[in-house]
Amino acid sequence: MGDNCIFCKIANGEIPSATIYEDGDFRAILDLGPASKGHTLILPKKHAANLFDLPDETASKLLVLAKKLGATLKDGLQADGLNLVQNNGTAAGQTVFHFHLHLIPRYANDTVNVKWQPGKLTEEDKAEILKFF
Repeated sequence: MGDNCIFCKIANGEIPSATIYEDGDFRAILDLGPASKGHTLILPKKHAANLFDLPDETASKLLVLAKKLGATLKDGLQADGLNLVQNNGTAAGQTVFHFHLHLIPRYANDTVNVKWQPGKLTEEDKAEILKFF
């Protein structure tokens, strides 16, 4: 953690937040710039810049917590769906370099846009990608 990591400070209670959940590993807070009503961020208390730096044990616990909090948000707010969004790197839209997972409740006819134009998997791309595995 750097001294200037705002999410480390929030996750560890040094900066006040609208906390909806906290345990020894995570703090979940309401986003100050929500995409929709109930938009929540799950922050690990131990610094990891992105998914690739996140310990496997933390990553495993994170998905269980996201399922629990997501269900509570969806049911409590009577949302029609839920997006889990997580960005890694500037090109992917990451602006705060402390791993965090967005839980974004979705409502019929909302203005949230987490969509893309589907492409086509070419034989060349498939062959190139499959070499990595």
